[in-house]
Amino acid sequence: MNRDEIMELAAGYALGSLERADRVRFEALLEAGDPAAVAGLREFQSTVVAVAEDVREAPSADVRRALMARIAAEGGDAERVMRPAPAAVTALRTARSSRIWPVIWAGAMAAGLAAIAVGLGVSASYERRIAELSREAGALREELGRQQSVVAILRDPATQVVGLAGQSASPEARARMLWHATAGGIFVAAGLPPAPPGKAYQLWAIAGQNPPVSAGVFTVDARGTGSLHVPPLPGIARVDVFAVTLEPAGGLPAPSGAMYLVGKA
Repeated sequence: MNRDEIMELAAGYALGSLERADRVRFEALLEAGDPAAVAGLREFQSTVVAVAEDVREAPSADVRRALMARIAAEGGDAERVMRPAPAAVTALRTARSSRIWPVIWAGAMAAGLAAIAVGLGVSASYERRIAELSREAGALREELGRQQSVVAILRDPATQVVGLAGQSASPEARARMLWHATAGGIFVAAGLPPAPPGKAYQLWAIAGQNPPVSAGVFTVDARGTGSLHVPPLPGIARVDVFAVTLEPAGGLPAPSGAMYLVGKA
């Protein structure tokens, strides 16, 4: 059992409201000296005693008579007298239940509400974890889809393999483009200088005498390596030239910056 379960049992035990099975479980914990069980029982017993002490009314005549009769019957044995007779218990309950038990009942209700709050917290935690797992599963599905598309492109004989060479702005740069008209392509570059703040590299596809069409924007790491998954380009059956320029980070509809890489299909 966790601490919350033990504390619930301790509260019920202090109030004398546990079912037999729960009472046996809790008493076994007490006999074993379980720290949480012992501390919980002390705490709730103190609460019940404090509530009872707040009821400052003299016991009724019935209570006094029952108590004196019990003492006389037991011959003044204190240990035995401390075990109240049923009549005394009944009288005490009759005298005090109207004031003590509403408070105890309110405490029990508060404990129940606290348990519900704990349960809701645990439920919310599980829901958050499920949402995280769902997002992770979605990301894995996307990654699997990309990998499958790469395999499909590599296996298809219609795939073009285009090498791009560095230009004057980056003579050491190089790149490779695997392009399929209906499946899209995979672009990988190396040796490019890091883009200045607010800038990014943009890949262009040129078909015949048509204006360049943007194939996507990418960045590079500290080693100058970058990659890009290119979707199929509508209306373009075959690309003649791929080129890379440096543009504003969001990309532009037409090239405006320096040319960094160019390759003919």
